[in-house]
Amino acid sequence: MNSSSHDLNVSSGLRYRDSPSAAVAKNVIVLALGLTINYINGTLIHTFRKHQVFYSNPRYILFIHLVVNDMIQLTTSITLFVLTYVFSQINVAFCCLIITLVIFATFNTPINLAVMAVECYIAICLPLQHAEFCSIERTYMALGWIWALSAISTMSDVFIILATEPVELFYSTIQCERDNLFRHPVILKKREVSYITCLAGVLLTFLYTYFSIFFAANGAKPADRDSKKARNTILLHAFQLLLSILTYVGPVLTQALVRWFPKHYLTVIFVCYIIIHILPRFVSPIVYGLRDKMFKQYLKKYLLCIVKRAPEAPGESGPLYRPRLTSQAEGILAEEQAGFQAGRSTVDQVFNSRLLIKKHLELQKDLYHNFIDF
Repeated sequence: MNSSSHDLNVSSGLRYRDSPSAAVAKNVIVLALGLTINYINGTLIHTFRKHQVFYSNPRYILFIHLVVNDMIQLTTSITLFVLTYVFSQINVAFCCLIITLVIFATFNTPINLAVMAVECYIAICLPLQHAEFCSIERTYMALGWIWALSAISTMSDVFIILATEPVELFYSTIQCERDNLFRHPVILKKREVSYITCLAGVLLTFLYTYFSIFFAANGAKPADRDSKKARNTILLHAFQLLLSILTYVGPVLTQALVRWFPKHYLTVIFVCYIIIHILPRFVSPIVYGLRDKMFKQYLKKYLLCIVKRAPEAPGESGPLYRPRLTSQAEGILAEEQAGFQAGRSTVDQVFNSRLLIKKHLELQKDLYHNFIDF
């Protein structure tokens, strides 16, 4: 599942047909969208870094990895887009570096989404095993495997070029398109096989996890909202996956639209680039930045640059020390702690207790509840 830069660079071959005003307008639009999305994603990363409570949750770790991956993909692809308007040809070594980074980031996205879907499935359908299967160590191991799979798929293309092309190629200049650089028949065949294999595995993972969570949600009472929320999250991940798949079917889609609207060739190419390469990067902030209550409350403050200190009344030090105590408590309170932290509800913990009781009864295991009132 390598990123096709065909859509990204088709305009490079025909950019002279763009009027100066059209070329400037397109680059301004792309840069404005890229800066806006990167600002939101950067705020998400800052929010994650500033609060220890997110460090102990594998779900947030996987999400932030997806956000960082999106920023790499978006930054490199927009850089290449702008360079194709500025320079007619680019050094092969530099072109290879940028395209390789885009391929890395694009390959990571579907696998990352699949791992997040599996984590949701384990949390809802196998709550007793969640702490074991989704530990922090295993989460980072999963991220390592994601990058290892990307390296196998991407670096093999680079090694094939090094083995089949003369060294002088890397000192020359070309139109920086993926098909111009990675044109060996073995690379093309390997690309097709990797597309089919990876997409099939990811799609099967989404189908299995969604229907498993769907049946769990239907079996729960109407008050049990966590299962339904997880099911909706899986649907959003699936939608994000479909947007990622557009990258791989992009060339075919673009060619079809060009045949239908030949008089608007450059407009079609530009619109396809926006839809395929930029808009999918905007979905990640929606999934957690707006839907997750705990993340949302912190995100608002940093996103709008609202960092205010509550006024201190005479003789009252509570408003002054409360933010400091809250930030310290986040690193101490356990993930399972229901009270005394924002975004946690006792109702959610009752639901978790109900799931534990249900699973223990099914497995005929003893369960001990210890309630401490202090």
